[in-house]
Amino acid sequence: MKSSRLPGFYKLSIEERQQMLAELAELSPEDLQALAGGITAADADVLVENAVGIYALPFAIAPNFIIDGEELFMPLVIEEPSVVAAMAHAAKIARAGGGFTTGSTRPVMIGQIQLLDVPYPDAAIVRIQALKPELLAKLDHLHPTIRKLGGGPLDLQVRKLEDTPAGPMLIVHLLMDTRDAMGANAINTATETLAPELEAITEGRALLRILSNLSDERRAWASCRIPVGALETPELPGEEVAQGIFEANAFALADPYRAATHNKGVFNGIDAVALATGQDWRAIEAGGHAWAAREGQYRALTDWRVENNHLLGYLEMPLAVGTVGGLTKYHPAARLALKLLNNPDARRLAQIMVAAGLAQNLAALRALVTEGIQRGHMALHERRLKIKD
Repeated sequence: MKSSRLPGFYKLSIEERQQMLAELAELSPEDLQALAGGITAADADVLVENAVGIYALPFAIAPNFIIDGEELFMPLVIEEPSVVAAMAHAAKIARAGGGFTTGSTRPVMIGQIQLLDVPYPDAAIVRIQALKPELLAKLDHLHPTIRKLGGGPLDLQVRKLEDTPAGPMLIVHLLMDTRDAMGANAINTATETLAPELEAITEGRALLRILSNLSDERRAWASCRIPVGALETPELPGEEVAQGIFEANAFALADPYRAATHNKGVFNGIDAVALATGQDWRAIEAGGHAWAAREGQYRALTDWRVENNHLLGYLEMPLAVGTVGGLTKYHPAARLALKLLNNPDARRLAQIMVAAGLAQNLAALRALVTEGIQRGHMALHERRLKIKD
């Protein structure tokens, strides 16, 4: 991959952008054809029930990204004006500090089994823990591909919920490494397999057997370290902009009203990559928002601070994504998006997505503390209205 810096890319026609991208990312004519829409009405009829057509959204590229030393073109599917330009500009600013550095945990998903009417909860917990190896062994025949790749069931954890509107209940968590799959189907199959065994052990009644979208065992994080000079504007020195970003983030950490809008900006970036790569963006948002409220108050997902003449940014959150199965298997544009990202595995894709979220948050905060959010946003919005007229 050549440099992702593409000065003047926005000034080119769509055809010229496609040609440049094809040369830089070594795209085939078939790859470019995917940009024409990706699926047909017949494909839509296979993917969902009662399909009557196709709803298209723009597929865009944000250049300038360096993530862990790798130059990347960020694929985005989004309709909101200014997001693409803002993210590209933030990625350009982050290049002054070497770009983004990322990491992630193992791709461990959580499945939940709800047990009701358990006569002796404490004794049931002891029995489940004692029989854990045997219970996990009953899942050995499931998902041979995941097991072959080094994944599979890892652990069982039991929680008591003593005060609910329906009375006390036991919740069993199944932890499973799902490798490059998002893992919803694998987890749901495994919880349904275990439920009768747990009923027999606890003398209770299994009701829900389903994955949790608060995948806090499956997290990704990204950071950046930007010299404050890279943040300067014609009106403001970089030091003042960096301090403003710190203060704006502090507002979002303390106030849920601000945090909701702050985190929406984070998801402007993450969701756009999720849509482009065929991910379940609803599950990603659910987990992210739950994580933001994990301490009892809804807070900003990001942390920004100023140290030693640098602005330091950090974002960590649950991020369950997959690069096998699901829409990535059926949608040509999703496969193209993954190709543009050098065909990452699931952990790498999560890291790329969280870097996109941090970049978009940087762009939003920088705009808010300098010129205000509306100047750039409305300029692009007005351009769209003129085209429509």
